[in-house]
Amino acid sequence: MADRHNAQAGATAANEWERMLSGELYVADSPKQHEMNMRKRRLVQAINTSAYDAFEERDRLFRELFGSLGKGAFLEPPFNCDYGCNTYIGDNFYANMDCIFLDVARITIGDRVFFGPRVGLYTPYHPIDAAVRASGPEGARPITIGNDVWFGGNVVVGPGVTIGDDVVIGAGSVVVKDIPSHSVAVGNPCHVIRPITDDDRTYWQAKADEYRAWKDSLTDRRRATSR
Repeated sequence: MADRHNAQAGATAANEWERMLSGELYVADSPKQHEMNMRKRRLVQAINTSAYDAFEERDRLFRELFGSLGKGAFLEPPFNCDYGCNTYIGDNFYANMDCIFLDVARITIGDRVFFGPRVGLYTPYHPIDAAVRASGPEGARPITIGNDVWFGGNVVVGPGVTIGDDVVIGAGSVVVKDIPSHSVAVGNPCHVIRPITDDDRTYWQAKADEYRAWKDSLTDRRRATSR
């Protein structure tokens, strides 16, 4: 069904950019693709060469780069992407350094998503047949990531993958198939090793309560000594 839908979308696409976004084969040689790639290069260079403490400048540049970027989002440089404009990110997102988003197709990231360093989101695909591949056409399929997701470092997500809500992906995983909500998944290829349970929530809520009590005790001691 999805392949038939993509074929119909490709048949009605008016140009290479629309074919690219539809998931059908295209060649990246149109004026629109060149324009958007040069725009990306300008913005990414400005981000990656900005001063170490230029936080507001980088926030402005990332907001210009992406299709959308939610409240409280923060990305560490260096960063790179294909176009930027095809990436849509929710609130309170964090990405550590050296992340790469190849957003030839749309990348959608939900709220409260955390990425470790060197996470790669790769929407492009190339034909399996060597002759067709060498002749130039390529394609892409969208990546969708839900809310409350954490990726360890060096996670790679391939084209067409959907990751649900409340998911943890272990460091170094290569995700080539969908991952359901409320699960911990690791490996190459990445696979679910267990669900996230109420016991996990109870344990971590208790650890968080312990931390807050410790923090409050420090504050109380400072107040007592300052009197």
